[in-house]
Amino acid sequence: MTTDSRFVVVGGGLAAAKLAEALRDNDFGGALTVISAEEHLPYERPPLSKEHLLGKKALPEFTVDPAQWYRDHNVDLRLGTTVTAIDRASKTVALPDGSTVSYDKLALATGSRPRRLPLPGADAEGVYELRTIEDSDALIALFDSIRHVAIIGAGWIGLEVAAAARTAGVEVTTLETEPVPLHAALGAEMGEVFAELHRSHGVDLRCGVKAAEIVTADGRATGVKLDDDTVIEADAVLIAVGARPNVELAADAGLDVDGGVLVDESLATVDPDIVAVGDIAAQQHPVLGRRIRVEHWANALNQPAVAARTMLGKPATYDRLPYFFTDQYDLGMEYTGYVAPDQDATVVVRGDLGKREFLAFWLDSGNRVLAGMNVNIWDAGDRIKELIASKQPVDPKRLADTAETL
Repeated sequence: MTTDSRFVVVGGGLAAAKLAEALRDNDFGGALTVISAEEHLPYERPPLSKEHLLGKKALPEFTVDPAQWYRDHNVDLRLGTTVTAIDRASKTVALPDGSTVSYDKLALATGSRPRRLPLPGADAEGVYELRTIEDSDALIALFDSIRHVAIIGAGWIGLEVAAAARTAGVEVTTLETEPVPLHAALGAEMGEVFAELHRSHGVDLRCGVKAAEIVTADGRATGVKLDDDTVIEADAVLIAVGARPNVELAADAGLDVDGGVLVDESLATVDPDIVAVGDIAAQQHPVLGRRIRVEHWANALNQPAVAARTMLGKPATYDRLPYFFTDQYDLGMEYTGYVAPDQDATVVVRGDLGKREFLAFWLDSGNRVLAGMNVNIWDAGDRIKELIASKQPVDPKRLADTAETL
């Protein structure tokens, strides 16, 4: 690419910032514009439901790069600006004021937004969600002023917020439609581990229930009514039922979208001049042999290095295994690998479930390791990756035996 080339990144989170870094690290000397709808410098999102919510980290500590970095690297960072359309024919993106920015290569890192529930009262005062620093700050202030919060959803965000609320001394009732928390992500047995964790810390966890209405008084939430007419009184309600990828911009531009923006192994879309990274990227994964979309920090951190090379016309493949982590109370966990929703898997546990110090492995019908999870054990991550990458059968009994070498 010549110094006359113009690259544009649409998005303002970790993936967008890392893509700007990667382009400059790969000696791209052309014009580089990053357009972010948020007013803040790009920042990482995991602390919003973890360290920041617990009062342990301030925004500057998880801001990706300071403002000076963008100036020093000649990056035109436009904050508080929303891209309204992409014109692939003219290779421009449109802005709200009617102006356009031209590009030779375009990267989409538009992230996701909280999934809304079509419940009566969902738009009332006192109903919260968590996606931005403002949302996290609002919850911090809330926990200092209320006695009881009801949380709809026992996924990662719902559970992490529940842990922060209990740590702040707030009573918590968590409502989940599935039989255990994290059922889709971890299955019944491992979900029960998290159920017991939260109940042991005083959370009123109710599984197999469905919210039917946010109860209000004078326009403010006062609780949640279930579909059996049970009412849970609360001073505030958090809705944490997953996220939706922000794919509308890509879809309107005629890119292939199916649950995410479809990209190949190099993260290129159907348009060779446009890549997609992070939450929106539904990638054909070269190791897993299937298309996956992962809404976790590791993709936003690691995909941009590959996308940058692709934008620069260099060979690149994103082949990292999916990874995510959580911290709740005294439990720390890392998960590596992938088990498809339609895939039968057997869980093998190595260690002490009761003490919450164990490894868990998901095996396919041929006893090959599909995924592994380490809970409060921190020296097994590399070995888990090796077992998955080998695609070799293991002996489940030996795998479970702590006397055997892993």
